[in-house]
Amino acid sequence: MAGVMLQGTGSDVGKSVLVAGLCRALSNRGLSVLPFKPQNMSNNAAVTVDGGEIGRAQALQALGARAPLHTDMNPVLLKPQADRTSQLIVHGKVRGTLGSGNFREGRRSLLGEVLSSWKRLSERCDMVLVEGAGSPAEINLRSGDIANMGFARAAHVPVVLVGDIDRGGVIASLVGTRAVLEAQDAAMIRGFIVNKFRGDPALFADGYAAIEERTGWRGFGLVPWLSTVADLPSEDAVILEKRPMRGEGRTLIACPMLPRIANFDDLDPLRAEEGVDVAMIPPGTPIPPEAALIVLPGSKATRADMDFVRQQGWDIDILAHHRRGGRVLGICAGFQMLGRTIADPDGIEGLPGETPGLGLLDHATVLGPRKALRQVRGTALGEGFSGYEMHMGETHGASLAHPFAMLDADRPDGALSRDGRVMGTYCHGLLAAGPLRRALLERIGVASPGADHDARVDAALDALAQGLEAHLDIDALIALAREKTA
Repeated sequence: MAGVMLQGTGSDVGKSVLVAGLCRALSNRGLSVLPFKPQNMSNNAAVTVDGGEIGRAQALQALGARAPLHTDMNPVLLKPQADRTSQLIVHGKVRGTLGSGNFREGRRSLLGEVLSSWKRLSERCDMVLVEGAGSPAEINLRSGDIANMGFARAAHVPVVLVGDIDRGGVIASLVGTRAVLEAQDAAMIRGFIVNKFRGDPALFADGYAAIEERTGWRGFGLVPWLSTVADLPSEDAVILEKRPMRGEGRTLIACPMLPRIANFDDLDPLRAEEGVDVAMIPPGTPIPPEAALIVLPGSKATRADMDFVRQQGWDIDILAHHRRGGRVLGICAGFQMLGRTIADPDGIEGLPGETPGLGLLDHATVLGPRKALRQVRGTALGEGFSGYEMHMGETHGASLAHPFAMLDADRPDGALSRDGRVMGTYCHGLLAAGPLRRALLERIGVASPGADHDARVDAALDALAQGLEAHLDIDALIALAREKTA
């Protein structure tokens, strides 16, 4: 079982992107490689060919590896739906919830299933690249861990620790991680990578040597800040707060930042368009009246986020936008919010009850235990697309007589108002299709070349792989993956 695991000194140090780039680099070398993350916590998910869901980071890594998505790539997915509760997905299917009271014991009981997925993947390829979660330095979470050292030791997988120099303190974070780990955990770490370096590498030579000396680990490379990463989808919602608008004179598309926003990479193809600015509207900020299009995104807790929309006064902004002739697109939970009501009689996402929607479309949604998970193809606005459905609840009402899309030739999806200004769909990923995106943007006065967004991402993965080949000792990483640990 050949494999190596990238763990980090903290969240957002670049583990996901490095694994994606290494998957593409190894694939380009002719190796059969697959990604793996034992446990992920994210509301960004993708639908697999075997009818389940995994984190979107693993979907990107699978694209890097040129491999079809499979639930074994991310056997445990936690989707936060309240401050102390997460929906538990095991092997792609919902298996209840984990809360603060049963979190550790719940995780510990899943180690066997994680190892089963690891074994199946290992038997299918030359090498598995594993991504950790958070940081092993969070020793308060070590008991019951299946995401970092708990998995590495159980599966006998060597670890390479990633530090982020851009945020500062990389020497202390790497050396400090070594200092707080118990001896058997520290022994699993065989080296380190310093990520996101800006400037002359020679200026960090002494720092690099100091890390090697103080930890006893070898360095596998100093990775520069690679601009191509901006063309890749991001897993963490925190990145939304870091993306500025690109300037004046472009048509504005606005998206409110819901507390439990999900699958926000649906917006990435719009961000790549030269003719628009996509503004993520933070809490406490009104939706700008000059927006030509408002996108209501997916959510892991539709009723709670609909309440939040009202608390922020965004419902007033959206309705005023519509009265002025503006357009609104609701995706998944956003589509549900466009209707008259969202009911949760069984308490699937929180306390049982019913919440009024925006009333821009004539339909009602009832949440239930069955989760729709499927890859789809269809047509909308006269153009073809592919995407996926991932939602709980069924929607019924008069507005569905005018569907937004037709899926798999004869299955209606979503709703389109008679004047064409309010659009709702259950399909994620459809804006990656260039012709459909061009048709949508034409409706708000923006000329688009209709570029293939998936091709853009694929080219970015090739560029990332080229950068990693130049700055990492990939031969040494391959040799490490083929070693057997104690």
